[in-house]
Amino acid sequence: MVYTKFKFSLNTILLCIFLVSCTDNKVGAPNYAGNYSKEDGGRLINAMTGEPSNLIAMIAGDSASSAIAGNIFNSLLKYNEQLNYAPEIAESWDISSDQKTITFRIKKGLTWSDGSPLTSKDVMFTWKLVTNPNTRTPYGSDYQLVKKATTPDAHTFTVTYEERYAPALDTWASLHILPEHLLKNEDINNTYFSRNPIGSSYYMLDDWKSGQQVALKANPLSINGKANINNLISRVIPDTSSQFLELTADNIDLMSINPIQYQRVFPNRADLTKKISLYKEMGNGYTYLGFNNKKAPFNDVRVRKALNYAIDKDEIIKGVLLGLGEPLSSPYKPGTRWNNAELKPYPYNKNKAISLLQEVGYHKNDNGFLEKNGRVLKFEILTNQNKQREMTAVIIQRRLKEIGIDVSIRVIEWASFINQFIKTGEFDVVLLGWSLSLDPDQYNIWHSSQQGPGQFNFLGYENKSVDRLLEKGRMELDVNKREKIYHEFSTILLDDSPIVYLYAGYGLSAINKRVRGIKEPSPPAGIYHNSHDWFIPKTLRRNEISDN
Repeated sequence: MVYTKFKFSLNTILLCIFLVSCTDNKVGAPNYAGNYSKEDGGRLINAMTGEPSNLIAMIAGDSASSAIAGNIFNSLLKYNEQLNYAPEIAESWDISSDQKTITFRIKKGLTWSDGSPLTSKDVMFTWKLVTNPNTRTPYGSDYQLVKKATTPDAHTFTVTYEERYAPALDTWASLHILPEHLLKNEDINNTYFSRNPIGSSYYMLDDWKSGQQVALKANPLSINGKANINNLISRVIPDTSSQFLELTADNIDLMSINPIQYQRVFPNRADLTKKISLYKEMGNGYTYLGFNNKKAPFNDVRVRKALNYAIDKDEIIKGVLLGLGEPLSSPYKPGTRWNNAELKPYPYNKNKAISLLQEVGYHKNDNGFLEKNGRVLKFEILTNQNKQREMTAVIIQRRLKEIGIDVSIRVIEWASFINQFIKTGEFDVVLLGWSLSLDPDQYNIWHSSQQGPGQFNFLGYENKSVDRLLEKGRMELDVNKREKIYHEFSTILLDDSPIVYLYAGYGLSAINKRVRGIKEPSPPAGIYHNSHDWFIPKTLRRNEISDN
């Protein structure tokens, strides 16, 4: 909304207040139980714990950036609600008989939100950008496997791989296509575009107030058609307790809630259950304790294993998640074929942990702490402003103290965490989570070549056998053979303990009942998959001044 400068009289102000109240169309309490037809308009307000680092996902790498950018940009193809590939920028694609070449047919008449045409030239530009060695991206290796890319015409983009590459379609479903006409002369690592992007999807950037919120508005030129809700506002609220207060005060419409709120608070608050619906689904990620594998004493596998034995994962799942989570022993979602069901998590065993540390050379000093060569075994756990992770860190701290390890905890704001510690490798131990793609390939996370600035193997893990399996897995197209490869990879990873798997938690969402169109039961792709099709009936909207 744009305002011009002029003076308001008292009567004018009162009239404005009166008009806003009258146009709200509400009488008494909202009728959440009513049946409503789909209609355009309104605004949806959500909360996020961390502010995006920028809105170019290929160089961001954090979930906050990807979540916002996902509403602005499109990929060549996407996953539908059943997790099958579906058209997006490309209307179709063909795979050659030798399975090394993919030809994408680009839809005609596509435009960017500034009205410029979106063609195969933009796709080619994006591929060159993500594979440019000067682009600080953790994703480049996936696209560097393309030995040749061509654009025979404005609506055709063809890629040929040196070898068969099993995750190929998955990678093209996750790469946001960027506009050549705006970025061809820009340094992608330092560009205005990262905070003022032009995209092609359902929404476009409206306003970004640093430290406060990112506001999007419906893109009238969206290649997918118009979204029902006009405005998406993501408020930056690092503290989840504050988020919950905002939810219950009706200042935000949705948030991810914690197990205590899900299991104990809502069942005892009839006032909340009248206006807020709860959703539960197994997430596509896990929480872990990660060691700096290049730094002593974590460069000794015996120390990493000892810490794995010293941590009681069941205690964490019961105490932090109230049972709303699953233990895990591989970096894959429980219940999927890629998860090796024969593997078991390290059991809680203090004696085994102490025995391994004694083998390394540690012994108890007079103060009850383990030391070696006069140096106490002590380290710092870094995590971000996330209550579940903070609570998890405290439980770990207590358990490790029991065997004589001096652990401190440091909680860092997300952007600082990424820039000052993750990207620099200046840390001892981190408590974080991984959100994973649907394809089992984890080359970007675990291959020893992926340790450069901004890449995902920031733990510095190296294992030649793992490297070989990851290279083999991404070239194997037979699903059953791939399964065996990734099961073997998981076995080695568990034995090496570069991380301690803590839990795979359920995704718990609380959404105001004014938001309609949410699919129930949740499809395989999750409840947020069709958020563009959600709507808010006029009679359920908040009081708000509208410019349309």
